[in-house]
Amino acid sequence: MGINIYKNFMPSVANASGLDLSKYKLIQKGQFATNLMHVNRDEILPVALFVNEEPAIVSPAYITFEVIDKNKLLPEYLMMQFQRPEFDRRAWTYCDSSVRGGLDWERLCDIEIPIPDIDEQRKYVALYQGLLNNQKAYESSLADLQLICDTYIENLIKTEKPKVLGEYIEQSDERNNDLQIDNLIGISVNKVFMETKSNKDQLDLSNYKIVRPREFGYVSVTSRNGEKISIAILDGEAGLVSSTYTVFRVKDTSVLLPEYLFLFFKRSEFDRYARFHSWGSARETFDWADMCNVKLPIPDIKVQEAIVTIYHTLETRKRINEQLKNTIKPLCPVLMRGVVERMEKQTIEN
Repeated sequence: MGINIYKNFMPSVANASGLDLSKYKLIQKGQFATNLMHVNRDEILPVALFVNEEPAIVSPAYITFEVIDKNKLLPEYLMMQFQRPEFDRRAWTYCDSSVRGGLDWERLCDIEIPIPDIDEQRKYVALYQGLLNNQKAYESSLADLQLICDTYIENLIKTEKPKVLGEYIEQSDERNNDLQIDNLIGISVNKVFMETKSNKDQLDLSNYKIVRPREFGYVSVTSRNGEKISIAILDGEAGLVSSTYTVFRVKDTSVLLPEYLFLFFKRSEFDRYARFHSWGSARETFDWADMCNVKLPIPDIKVQEAIVTIYHTLETRKRINEQLKNTIKPLCPVLMRGVVERMEKQTIEN
């Protein structure tokens, strides 16, 4: 496991093949791990409390530690202190002047924090954990809805006779000749339209393609996209995309819902299909003819509407979940600020 700047454990991106894992440090539930090497550079102390039941291993370069007496200091309370921006700023001022700008273990132990009575610590931890548990419970419902969407599509693939997509879609080559639109957008591998970083003032936007609401855009080149095809449906105001993009729409939305079609495009199986059917030498592309040859189930419009409704519910809940996380995150420093204002600081002892 590694630790990110958000103070969470995450699966390591290191290639474990050939590594001598016997040198790695074991970490168990209730213990901390921290990377002290780049605190000065990032102005953040990457530290996290391990809460999983099964142990894991971390880099031998990490420092692992634990609370000596949990009757005096709760690990969860200490983690709440670590999440305060004020703690990160204090840790940054304790860094050395080396090229890496690291923080020594001894210097970390010198940092003072308020440590109230253990019962009061439990109250703060219970309040914060209650909020986190509610958010996690809400998040778990997202997996259920996602499973419904995926299973629904898979069942249609097995039971419905596939149709050739080319019979239901057509290209759009509308150009911005009158320069009425300046909403320049691109497409990410996450299958969403996004603002482009290009400087619009230095571009001739008259030759850019217009993409309208409920229309699609995609990048035909698939060889440098992390095994994914960049394709998206526009659900906002009209925008401009590069003339190298392919823009298309559904011919008759009473027969095929664009949103249902997009659900099919979002599947990882479609990414693999597009990569397998891409052609070329230096650059492999999934051209318009290849797109038209795609086969998919197109059930009755009422069935399409049902699955799209579930998908929209899922997307709405995803946004709410992100709002919940963004609301809870600053509450921890707020709770700890009250402790700081009421108590004298006590030194953390290793």
